[in-house]
Amino acid sequence: MALFLFLILILLVPSSNADEPPSPGYWPSYRFRSLNFYDGYRNLWGPSHQRVDQNALTIWLDSTSGSGFKSVKPFRSGYFGTSIKLQSGYTAGVITAFYLSNNEAHPGFHDEVDIEFLGTTFGKPYTLQTNVYIRGSGDGKIIGREMKFHLWFDPTQAYHHYAISWSPGEIIFLVDDVPIRRYPRKSDATFPLRPMWVYGSIWDASSWATEDGKYKADYRYQPFVASFTNFKASGCSAYAPGWCRPASASPFRSGGLARQQHVAMRWVQTQHLVYNYCKDPKRDHSLTPECWT
Repeated sequence: MALFLFLILILLVPSSNADEPPSPGYWPSYRFRSLNFYDGYRNLWGPSHQRVDQNALTIWLDSTSGSGFKSVKPFRSGYFGTSIKLQSGYTAGVITAFYLSNNEAHPGFHDEVDIEFLGTTFGKPYTLQTNVYIRGSGDGKIIGREMKFHLWFDPTQAYHHYAISWSPGEIIFLVDDVPIRRYPRKSDATFPLRPMWVYGSIWDASSWATEDGKYKADYRYQPFVASFTNFKASGCSAYAPGWCRPASASPFRSGGLARQQHVAMRWVQTQHLVYNYCKDPKRDHSLTPECWT
């Protein structure tokens, strides 16, 4: 009888890892060495709102300024990651971002690949937004390709690793080595092909960041702080020879995801995806042909 009751309890009590993704079976972040911040990056703006201590970078936003950093060199492909810890409490209107861009080289006509944390209000989870821009910004024809997620953990409690793998055939977004999104190269018109730099920043985006701008940054709660560490930037720089082999999050030379990685990604998109631009009936999908298949 006691054994029977014990078995019933096992069935009734949820597992402590019930809301964790299946193992991806492959951990690309361990393939690449970590960089000291100053070996790979420099301050871009807001130097008084940035501090490096034992290779952990802290940046913050207050009513006077935010802050940002940029890689020393541009890349034409590679694996780019960092571990980030976010601030708890009221952070509405505040964006913490880690991304690739060539905006400074191609203003008004740039490419961009984003991991962005959209600030939140008390008691609500952070939203992680992934996005891809292709040759268009600032000219009234911005075409974003947003997919948004609520994570399976609290990103304010510990560092977690966020990465972008950009190869000639695909872009893979990863969280703690779990693929959450794969953006394949369907055509040259819908894929970034020009070199990009790696950036990170914290800034005020009150006009759109939290529930489409419903909640604004409230500087009674300043400063808004984000911490970065475990920097990884490995791949073919814009100056590398043509035979340079791209770094990738794929276990295969030809690219793509292994079966376990696909299973983990499907779990995340089934359980934690909260917005997919391809499923948005308000979007003009003639501008996003990758959604047609």
